[in-house]
Amino acid sequence: MSKPISELVDQLPTSGLTVSLLESLDFVAPGEWQNSVGFVNMIKTVTGETDPAIIQEIAERAITLFDDRTQVYQTALWLYQTVDSTDKALGATVPAKANIPLLGFINTYSKPNKAQIIDFSLKLVVELVAFCQISGIASDSIEGFVDSLSNYHDESLIRMVALICVDGLMQLGPDFSYKVLGELALTSPTELAQNSTFQSIKDVIPGNTDVDKLDFINKSLNSVMGWMVDIVSTNNLTQQRIALNLRSFLNIPDNNLNDLALAAFLDASTNYYEHTGTQTVARRLIERAAFEI
Repeated sequence: MSKPISELVDQLPTSGLTVSLLESLDFVAPGEWQNSVGFVNMIKTVTGETDPAIIQEIAERAITLFDDRTQVYQTALWLYQTVDSTDKALGATVPAKANIPLLGFINTYSKPNKAQIIDFSLKLVVELVAFCQISGIASDSIEGFVDSLSNYHDESLIRMVALICVDGLMQLGPDFSYKVLGELALTSPTELAQNSTFQSIKDVIPGNTDVDKLDFINKSLNSVMGWMVDIVSTNNLTQQRIALNLRSFLNIPDNNLNDLALAAFLDASTNYYEHTGTQTVARRLIERAAFEI
């Protein structure tokens, strides 16, 4: 990484499409996510510390830990950034809460179901691997990750909620879990190898071959999908309910984009994985730094 973690957190946006998207999902996880921006501010939020000298110590230790390439924090953040990079090319050009006109390009950026399913699956596996890395457990610990989901809070929880709502429900429909598991089971290692995101991150996915890695992805999705379906049923989530909240926060009239086009637009125009992933890595660094000093 060319920038210290303090600078990356300082540069997180306080507004924009990504922030509005995440704010619109608060009804699924009320009060869980606050857009912590500014490294010193995040140290205060995470630790409750007010002494400037101690805050400085925590900041310096966290920066040192992040810069240490023998640690896993840079790799975890790189994973969050990379899995978002395929979708976010349009994001910087579109203001939040604008009256967005009918987007003629939306069909160009809407992905076929198979591509969307692979994208969804890789985001989930990145979450699993990054969690295992920064938690100090083996990267193939599917059981450890699944056990942790009941304790997910803050930016980690809202990231998973966004994955379920935008990448899952809105783009693949109410039966997204069956579609993902069914299509993934029929996906060949050759198909997976043609995916550019997979090629970028394959070295950190457990398994010696593409066959092994695909098997790991399948096992991960099968293990986690029950938790995702519970989120949907517990919160009575539907495409229409999610879309209504999104339109309200983004000020998009109903006649501008249908729900699928809206989801495809947000997929192409936000980087919620990188944004919340930066916050997650920073939080874990701050917690460790505070403990060590």
